[in-house]
Amino acid sequence: MDFLVPLFRDLLLSFVVAAGFGLLFNTPRRVIWVAGLLGGLGHGLRFLLLQQQIAIVPATLAGAVFIGLAGIFLAHRVHTPPVVFTMPACITMIPGLYAYRAMLGCIRITNLEMVKKDPDVLPVTAHYFVLTASLLFTLAIGICVGALLFRKRSVKSIFRRIF
Repeated sequence: MDFLVPLFRDLLLSFVVAAGFGLLFNTPRRVIWVAGLLGGLGHGLRFLLLQQQIAIVPATLAGAVFIGLAGIFLAHRVHTPPVVFTMPACITMIPGLYAYRAMLGCIRITNLEMVKKDPDVLPVTAHYFVLTASLLFTLAIGICVGALLFRKRSVKSIFRRIF
């Protein structure tokens, strides 16, 4: 039960961030809530997985796949292309802190005196760089999974058979 308040805070903040980026990217106002909902739920899933000691890359992949699949489904409900709200929703999971640390490490590496003082700067910088790249790739893959799975058959036809 201790995780419910942080989870709710994470869902709410992610909703606001995704809806804000939806506004920034000119998402139609009638579907801003979809971008916020997907951003909140995708980031919330990632948060829950991280709380269960799942590494950040697979947790981010799971959140992005959820956003991609739910985006395909909701696109047919609101009659809007999924990219209009899946992109703002995934922005909540962009690894800005890790990219920032990788950049700072690259700047430190250019100073030979700094490298002599702190020999760990090269492996730490490489770690942040690889982590940033991995997270960005998982976001791209996660969004594309839905489009790749449903490229031959429409989501509408699949859900008509189920429901």
